[in-house]
Parts: sequence; C-alpha cells; structure tokens
Amino acid sequence: MRVKWKWLSGSGLKLLAVVSMLVDHLAAFVWKGDPLVMSHLFKIGHRWVTPYILMRSFGRLAFPLFAFLIVEGFVHTRSRKRYGLNLGVFALISEIPFNLIHSSSLFFIRQNVFFTLFFGFLGLCAIEYFKEDKKKMAISLLGLLAVSFFFRADYGYVGYGLILMLYVLRENLLFKTIFGCCMLSRQWIAGAAFIPISMYNGKRGFIQGTFAKYCFYAFYPVHLLVLYLIKTL
Repeated sequence: MRVKWKWLSGSGLKLLAVVSMLVDHLAAFVWKGDPLVMSHLFKIGHRWVTPYILMRSFGRLAFPLFAFLIVEGFVHTRSRKRYGLNLGVFALISEIPFNLIHSSSLFFIRQNVFFTLFFGFLGLCAIEYFKEDKKKMAISLLGLLAVSFFFRADYGYVGYGLILMLYVLRENLLFKTIFGCCMLSRQWIAGAAFIPISMYNGKRGFIQGTFAKYCFYAFYPVHLLVLYLIKTL
C-alpha cells in the first residue's frame, strides 16, 4: 500500500542534504560577519534571529541526512567493498580542502566528515560480519568508537553512533526518530531532519549512473575548495 506522504526519493534526500550543507558553509565560512547576514529579523524570547542563525540552523539537517543515506547505501549497494573504498578515498581527497577552509593551511586539528561516514560504514560491516559472534562484534564496534573519538572527525563518536542506530532501528521510524533526536540534542534543530527522512519512499530517484554518483561524492571537497578560494580572494 502506497503512503501518500512518503514522496521523497533517495535522490531528493541527497539534494536536500547537499543544499543544507552548502547554505551552512556559506554562512560559516564566507558570509559570517557580513552586516546583512548578521542583521536582526525577529525576536524569539530575548534572542534576535538573524539570517546567519537561520542558515546555520538549516545546515544542521545535513549530517543526519547523510548518516541515513550511508545506511541506505550500505543496505542496497551492489558492492560493499567498492562503496567503502569510495568513502575512504573521498575522505582522503576531502582532507586538504577541509583543512584549508578551517585553518588556511594544510593541517587542522580535526578531520572531515567523510571519515565519520567511513567509520560508520565499517561499523555496519562489523555488525553484519560478526552477527553470529556478539563478542567480536562488540569489540569491533567499541574499537571503531574509540577511533572515532580520538580521530576527531566531524560529529565524531556521536555521528558514528547515529549511523549504527539508524541501521539497527531502520525498520522502526518512531524509535529511530526518538533516539536520533536524543543523540543530536546538543544541536537539537538537527532532529528536524527526521521529517524528510520519514517521507522517504525507498526509491533511488533521479541521481543514477556512475557519473551522477561520483558528482555527489565530489561535491563535498569541490565546494569546500571553491568556498576557500572565494573567502581568500
């Protein structure tokens, strides 16, 4: 039976994730401090809301959406080995533009979000591979949790845990929404990402084929590099 409100495809979620990420990064790295972006729009209680706050708030949708898409990719990919390799390669490629945009140098204390997604993917592999051996599964997952914590990638161990939770509870929309909002409570507005996630219809959508797939992967490092050049020039 078709549910009318489930009208968003995986491609729709990808597009929303990319747009929200771009808006967030424009505010954070290019327009921060601009008088127009920092101007007062309206008040909520005693706090003024500015275009900057709205853009950063919209940007909080990006990571939960990417985490959800990693789970969907893991479940539906034809080759998990190739899928994991793509995540690892683009994590390495993204490190230079990530460092440049954050520190204007080739080195930065934290690592880019592709590493968080990659560690989450490895956690999903561990769950599947060691599903008959709970002890090895627990050791593997805790080891990856420690790596996520000390590696200091974006969203770190919380992002890693969110990916695992979305996989374990992927068939239970209510529970994964509740647990997801709790895990993202430090950035509570990110919980709004579960609204479009609840509208997911399970279909791939319009982003299909090898070229489109790699364009989606490449958007992250390319847009960081472009924003760095805009910021510098």
